[in-house]
Order: sequence, then C-alpha cells, then structure tokens
Amino acid sequence: MSALTISPVTTKAERAQWVDYVYTANKGDPNFVPQLRGEEIEKITAGGNPFHEHATCEFFLARAEGRIVGRIAAIIDQQALGQPVEQGMGPGTGNWGALEAETQDIAHRLIATAEDWLRAKGMHRVLAPMNLSVWEEPGLLVKGHDHPPTVMMGHQNAKFQPWIEAAGYTHAKLLNTYELDITQEFPPLIQRIVKSGEKNPRIKIRGVNLKEFDKEAAIILDILNDAWSDNWGFVPITDSEVAYTGKKLKPLVKSDLVQIAEYDGEPVAFMMTLPDMNEILAKVGPKPSLLGWARLALWILRPKVRTMRVPLMGVRKRLQSSRMASQLAFMMIEYIRRNSVTRYGATRGEIGWILDDNQGMNSIAREIHSHVNKEYRIYQKTL
Repeated sequence: MSALTISPVTTKAERAQWVDYVYTANKGDPNFVPQLRGEEIEKITAGGNPFHEHATCEFFLARAEGRIVGRIAAIIDQQALGQPVEQGMGPGTGNWGALEAETQDIAHRLIATAEDWLRAKGMHRVLAPMNLSVWEEPGLLVKGHDHPPTVMMGHQNAKFQPWIEAAGYTHAKLLNTYELDITQEFPPLIQRIVKSGEKNPRIKIRGVNLKEFDKEAAIILDILNDAWSDNWGFVPITDSEVAYTGKKLKPLVKSDLVQIAEYDGEPVAFMMTLPDMNEILAKVGPKPSLLGWARLALWILRPKVRTMRVPLMGVRKRLQSSRMASQLAFMMIEYIRRNSVTRYGATRGEIGWILDDNQGMNSIAREIHSHVNKEYRIYQKTL
C-alpha cells in the first residue's frame, strides 16, 4: 500500500465521503443495516445536530492509493466534561468513535490521530468508542454479530475488538441488550404484580398524548434526567437536543408504545418503545428510490414489525430500589407487550442498552425471561 495520509474533513463533499465510507466498508456484512445517508450527514454537521452546540468534533479520513481506507471521529463534549469523574466521564475525558478501517495498521494510525487531537486540546483520558455520544451509539459490539442491530444501536465488525485492545485500551464498562419472545405471557408472579397495580387507585398507566407531544417529551426528559443522573456515563440532555430528537422520533412514536406512569397524579416513570425501523431500512437502503421512500412512509404510518425496542426507561430516583418501581416497570412492560403483539404484529422485544452492573434493570430483564443477545464494550485509555 502506498503512503497513508490522514486528514481532517473540511468540506461538505468530504463530510459526505466520511459518511459514505461506512457503507463501503460494511457492504459484505449481511447484518449491517445502512442508516439514511441524509440523516447521517446531518448528524455530523454543526448547525444541524444540536450536539455540536456543546461538543467539539473533528472527523478524519484515511487515504491510500487514491482511495479512502478508513475514518474516525474525535469528540470533546463539554456536557460530559462537567460530570463527576466517578460516573465515568468528567474533566479531561475525551472520546473517539465511528472507527472504520481496512487493516489493523490503518486503525491504529487513525486512533493515534484522534488521541493526538484530544491530547492537544488538554484531554488526558479517552472513553471509546462513542458515535457521537453516550445517547447515540455507545460502545463496540463484542457479542451478537450474528444478527442485525435494532433501531439506534450500533454494529461493528468483530475484527475491531482485538485491534482496539492491541492499541492499549482496557475495559471500562459493558452495556447489554436483552431479547425476549413477547408472544408469550410473562410468568405468573409478574402477572400478579401487574394485576395488583391495576387495583391500586393511586397508580395510573397511560399512553403519551401525541397532540401535546412537546409537553409529554418535557415530562419524559424530566423523569429521565432525574432517574439516570447517578448512572455511570450519564450526560445531561439539553433542551435543544430534546426538541431535535423529539422531531426526529415523532414519526416513530406511537401513543400505545410510550407509557407514562403516574402515582397520585404525578408522573414518576416512563417507558419508551420504538418499532424497529432497521427492518425497513435494510430493504430501502441509505439512499432510497422514489418507491423506497414510499415504502418507508407507508411503514412509518402503519408499522408492521418483528421487533420492538425499548431504548429508554426510567423511574424517579426517590422510588428506585422500591417495590413500587418494579411494579410500575412490570405494568408498563406488560401493557406495551400486549399492544406490540396485537396491534403491530411484533413477536420479539429488545430491551437496552443496560449497564452490566445496573442490578435493578438487569433483575427486571431476567424476571420476564429475557436473555442477553448483544454486548457493547466501552474502553478506556490514559493519554
């Protein structure tokens, strides 16, 4: 191979090349699901994605023999820098992510380039990979390469695990996703817990009101920031990110799949479930034809899916570790399970990601007879 050059992305055309390379690099992987090209370009564009309002990112392309052979993103998130060190992020901690490379040598050169950029900006530690934040596609897939990821989850070639570890990175945290057969009723104990909650007049489980979507999104954000605030890796979500994400997800949000639990009239818990959009994206591709866009629009209007994913769930901190928290969780899960099967034809559920040491959520996942189907590892390194 001729001399390798690595340079930052500086033009609109190069941003598109940076995005397009992931499609080229994973073309032969039957379990890779290409995301919509326009959405991916917007994701890395300042002025498009509000993540860039509080983060500084540099995107690099590796070239050899006149063609692109790798890419990486280096990231410094001011929101993450302001978090306590004991929660994983904190001052001096930068990130890199979205690594793609033809060979281990190219991967190591790209990682070193990202490290040099972070070091030059005062960072002394790396948590990686992140694409671009802990709220998007965190971690490297280390288990579950044999089936496609669900909506908003990452997928990487198995070759990257030894390559990253050979670059001096060690384990920081493991994120799990769980899958289960949702056509089967939950165990009798769970059914009794649900029925008991239904008899409690202080508990109300309701679907979100799509006519007041902004108000409902604010309620969910308030619960989320309270429920997750002590979790490892937590980074507060800004109001502009909430508005942006809400706009993006609104077509996927169905009132019977996003539940809010109220206790004495106060919203204290929520569970968000999304139809697995990756199932249709795998068919229409990153640049859909006119017919492809029509198929996508029809799917969004009336999704029929095999899989439902639960990306977010939270209970206010004061109720955590209580029987009430588990009861509310089981009630929301059961109601959404029923709706997923009867109204959308789903047969499979996926919950996560969940931190491997989150005892409460892992216990709930086990109680409903789900099992770990994918593992994502976040690595760390001192610069």
